[in-house]
Amino acid sequence: MWNFIVAIVIGGAAGWLASQFYKGKSSGMLLNILLGIGGGLVGKFLFGILGFGITSVIGTLVSSVVGALVLIWGYKQLTK
Repeated sequence: MWNFIVAIVIGGAAGWLASQFYKGKSSGMLLNILLGIGGGLVGKFLFGILGFGITSVIGTLVSSVVGALVLIWGYKQLTK
């Protein structure tokens, strides 16, 4: 249960940070959290391909932000 709560908190922070890079209307807090959590999966996958191991909370946050940026970009492209 604790890991789930931490994933939501880090996902929310990552989604919010990633949304700050994009101008315009915000996607909303719930969508930012979902994109942040999904971004964590995408970021871990991308960093794994590049050979980086994620072992800390900061590393998890960074990879989640990168993944969330990718997902937000894709979401913005689909909703144009």
